[in-house]
Amino acid sequence: MKLYKYADNVDTDVIIPARHLNNPDPKALASHCMEDIDPDFASTVEAGDIIVAGKNFGCGSSREHAPLAIKSCGVKCVIAETFARIFYRNAINIGFPILECPEAAQAIQPGDQVEVDFQTGEIRDLTQNKTFQAAPFPPFIDGIIQNGGLLNSLKARGLAK
Repeated sequence: MKLYKYADNVDTDVIIPARHLNNPDPKALASHCMEDIDPDFASTVEAGDIIVAGKNFGCGSSREHAPLAIKSCGVKCVIAETFARIFYRNAINIGFPILECPEAAQAIQPGDQVEVDFQTGEIRDLTQNKTFQAAPFPPFIDGIIQNGGLLNSLKARGLAK
């Protein structure tokens, strides 16, 4: 597991630059994820890696492409001090877990080994031997994430086709 750490105000145009939105295929989006802030990200990220960021992660446009690009890279989750509200909602709607925890976001450093328990909201930095507490997802949001997004969750409940 690798950890990528970014500063405050990482906006959606940095997460997935607008020039790459012509192709909405998740794999195409993933291949350009974070390229304007971290040119090596798309070629080095692996399934299970974690992003840690400062305040207002995902600010900018309302498009779902940004969390979709990150999820499609195989990133396990994003831990940030705070998220832009529309990014937060879009992430949940596509079934991508994100956790707000200012203490963890500030303390965790690049290279640290981190484990996350989404059921309890516990974030463990194994390198620093520290534990942080984020709010766990309420059951209805956890259900959306477990089902892979809002539409899949509604289908599983027989509320959509």
